[in-house]
Amino acid sequence: MTSREQRIADFIEPFRVEPGSKVDLAKDFEPDFRGTIGSKKRGRKLLNQGIELLAEYQSRLYAQHTHGVLVVLQALDAAGKDGTIRHVMTGVNPQGVAVSSFKVPSSEELDHDYLWRYGLRLPARGQIGIFNRSHYEEVLVVRVHEELLGRQKLPPGSRKGLWKRRYREINEWERTLNDNGIKIVKLFLNLSKEEQRSRFLRRIDLRDKNWKFSAADIRERDYWDDYQRAFSTMLSRTSTDWAPWYVIPADRKWYGRIAAGAVIANTLIEIDPRYPTVGKKARAALQEIKRDLEAQAPAGAPADPFEHDA
Repeated sequence: MTSREQRIADFIEPFRVEPGSKVDLAKDFEPDFRGTIGSKKRGRKLLNQGIELLAEYQSRLYAQHTHGVLVVLQALDAAGKDGTIRHVMTGVNPQGVAVSSFKVPSSEELDHDYLWRYGLRLPARGQIGIFNRSHYEEVLVVRVHEELLGRQKLPPGSRKGLWKRRYREINEWERTLNDNGIKIVKLFLNLSKEEQRSRFLRRIDLRDKNWKFSAADIRERDYWDDYQRAFSTMLSRTSTDWAPWYVIPADRKWYGRIAAGAVIANTLIEIDPRYPTVGKKARAALQEIKRDLEAQAPAGAPADPFEHDA
């Protein structure tokens, strides 16, 4: 491991939820944490470096075509999910990235098991898939609003032990994905109640932000304590060795974006994708083609302008 890779691994360690630990979100993680970075100016420089690193590794992931990466983003409203996606992934090739946002399930989706619609959007090998909200809605929103279970057409008697069973099913599903080459990066953007209030007011006060405001967001804010308990239980029960949770401090957007990018970059570093190499026969064929192309160079032009870059 290089010194840069070690620094990234050390940087993200405070955000990792140790598998098997019991999480109390309010006590264990600080929404305004910013470590030793200190300033937004320095943070912007680090973010740009991280974007370059992500672009390099994404190119290798796409070329190797063996692993896929699924980034799961969970948070309350106004925590910055969209902004995190936009800033962190700005330097990668759009051809290798797909973002899926999950809203209220359709009637067709409700005719299947609760994981069905998420399985349809999984990334292919060589791709990075991003779930803006995810299968964890099924143990968050649905748990806070248990009346939603009535739409899921569950068999009689199946609600007994439902949440414990769903945590187990999600863990097993993610383990299956991991065993088949789909690495899962789970990011919970941890926003304080006061910072959420401030961001809601900004959406109201600034006209070009009005479109982002929804009265439904305010209604959900009334369930703040219920969500905090649901998040704490989710983190405790579903942070695993194969798919650990990372709690990203989200009160300072610039810091949260650095932290999220570092976790994704670390996952790609651990995969360590490589560009495919060709065998001797294919290499010999390439050299023959190269000679033909060099012979076609016009007068005054270098035979191979990239020869010194190889």
